[in-house]
Amino acid sequence: MKPAPKTIQRILEGIAQSETLCVVGHIRPDGDCIGSQLGLTLALQNAGKKVTCWNQDPVPVKLRFLDPDKIVQQPRAGSSFDCVIAVDCASFERLGTVGEFIKDRKLLINIDHHASNTRYGDCNWISPREPSSGELILKLAKSARWPITPPIADCLFTAISTDTGSFQYASTRPATYHAAAELVKRGANLAKVCNEVYQSYPLSRVRLLRHVYNHFHLIHQNRIAYFWLKKADYDRTGAAPSDSEGLIDHIRDIEPVVVACTFEQAEPGLTRISLRSKSQKVNVNTIATQFGGGGHHAAAGARTPGSPLSVQRRVLKAIKQAIDAAGE
Repeated sequence: MKPAPKTIQRILEGIAQSETLCVVGHIRPDGDCIGSQLGLTLALQNAGKKVTCWNQDPVPVKLRFLDPDKIVQQPRAGSSFDCVIAVDCASFERLGTVGEFIKDRKLLINIDHHASNTRYGDCNWISPREPSSGELILKLAKSARWPITPPIADCLFTAISTDTGSFQYASTRPATYHAAAELVKRGANLAKVCNEVYQSYPLSRVRLLRHVYNHFHLIHQNRIAYFWLKKADYDRTGAAPSDSEGLIDHIRDIEPVVVACTFEQAEPGLTRISLRSKSQKVNVNTIATQFGGGGHHAAAGARTPGSPLSVQRRVLKAIKQAIDAAGE
């Protein structure tokens, strides 16, 4: 095995010197976040550490198969930790309410693959070239020589698969396939993961998808597609916010579309924006940054204050300018 990079060595030294640890992730967690959190938590537990795993929001229904013992919990007051490890979270603010409960700590480690990461940890391992945080956790586990059990392999395979669009996104690298193959060799149940993640959507999500198909808009010579999700849409369909994961892909996949955008009412006066780009020339991370967010070249988001129509006008204008500047 090649020597571990110095940053990984510092992380492992910090973990070795810690008895109590807490693994945290971003609000509205996706497959990469939950898979990375659980994979790391299980590995640390197997290494004899006392580990807590916190997220502000519940594990999405389609990912609960990864957490049969309900390891991921909402934060609670009165806890102190030698070490807190944030995974797949680009900024401290994205931890949500968890941030208030991890103040009593000695060390904060930040492991992430978002180019927009603000490097908020005492020790930061940020690798934007990796298409998922799951690959980083796999590298960490191999460097530490922690056993990769089948449950850990399931978690990390799910993390890698979901954040690469099931290995379809342009961010997928040859090393990604090698990592996935190794996890299958280590016991990842490919059939189970694919069935739970991609083939077992609740009826409520299908109703939400029908809403998307009935109400999406195409503008700018059909190069921009967008739709809104409002509280009434969730109420009417019986869907949860986690059911909206991946809906944007359905309008992004329309042939003329270059950039797809979702607007969602997060709370009064605050709109959640999700952006997807199909063009190497249009970087939606730079668009999201204009609105206080960030992410990747092809996938980014933000939470922006203002009236819904004002936010929509400003975001669509920024998308148009980016597409025109790229000559798309």
